[in-house]
Amino acid sequence: MTGTEWETDAAALAERLTKAGDLRDPAWVAAVAETPRHLLVPTAYEQGADGGWAEVGARELAYSTATLVTRVEDGRPVSSSTKPDLMVRMLEALEVEDGDRVLEIGTGTGYNAALLAHRLGDGNVYSVDVDREIVKTARERLAGFGCRPHLAAVDGIGGWPEHGPYDRIIATCAVPRIPKAWLDQVTVGGKVLVDVKVNTGAGNLVLLEKRNDRLEGRFTERWAAFMAMRHDGDIEPVRAVKAEGGQERETAAPERPWDGHREVWFLAALELPAGMRYGYVLDPVTRRPTGSSLQAPDGSWCRVSEGVVTEAGATGLWSEVERAYEAWCGWGRPGWGRFGLTVTEQGQRLWLDGPEQRSLLIS
Repeated sequence: MTGTEWETDAAALAERLTKAGDLRDPAWVAAVAETPRHLLVPTAYEQGADGGWAEVGARELAYSTATLVTRVEDGRPVSSSTKPDLMVRMLEALEVEDGDRVLEIGTGTGYNAALLAHRLGDGNVYSVDVDREIVKTARERLAGFGCRPHLAAVDGIGGWPEHGPYDRIIATCAVPRIPKAWLDQVTVGGKVLVDVKVNTGAGNLVLLEKRNDRLEGRFTERWAAFMAMRHDGDIEPVRAVKAEGGQERETAAPERPWDGHREVWFLAALELPAGMRYGYVLDPVTRRPTGSSLQAPDGSWCRVSEGVVTEAGATGLWSEVERAYEAWCGWGRPGWGRFGLTVTEQGQRLWLDGPEQRSLLIS
């Protein structure tokens, strides 16, 4: 790809994002138009019908609005380059100002760090990732076009304390709760933007502001999802054998809340057992979804299809979904913007409508 070709494609991407309403700030428009994303994402992986992953050239995809899987280990994706439309919405939501110092959790390909460095300068951008190879590759590719933000291979849960405090912290990975280190490392008046996904991967982006001893803010109206933050020594949990039998009963709760009722799924996930799996029941011939299923580590499970739930085991999984759905309906079916989060050294508290209104969880 020649210099003229990528510049044309990058400018077209910036224009596409602007027309869609995702990009408004001229400084971020310039960052997108002047950053050679194809140098940071030269290859990607696509999943075939058999579930396997194959490497593909990403140059044609680099200036699209697609999420690109960039690293696969043991048959599962572990790193990706976020959809550019989501990326720029997050950057604009941070409302950075000249001179701000930003910590990014999750370096990935380095593209987000490159956009930040274009806007704020290399010296004000700090980015960490737990994977040393990912950081090494990103550093080399960024330097290839003269971009040199501060990068380190460390576990993002601890932030990067020696260079703090920061005016902004942005995470391009999902966490089940806000690490205390991030509370400590952001300045008063500063902001933290992160995807909070509890237990089953249920949740959304939340934009928090540092107010003296706490972080506080609301979830974003538009839903988004990131891969879970990885840590040194992560171990795949052992799965229990499914409980035998199964009893049927009717249910009024939505069959696949993680698709069409994500707020309900979030509320249910707060009470569901850790390590639970969820997914679809597929027709053996057409491979199309005919229902949904949940399974807990203790072997408890349920299947739901056409208003009927079949369940077995010691833990009543679907009852948590039903309770969450009933509560959500009783509150007037609130969207994400009515939910918020307060984070202190003692824990984090989920609330509805305002910090002094309805508290939903204390942890």
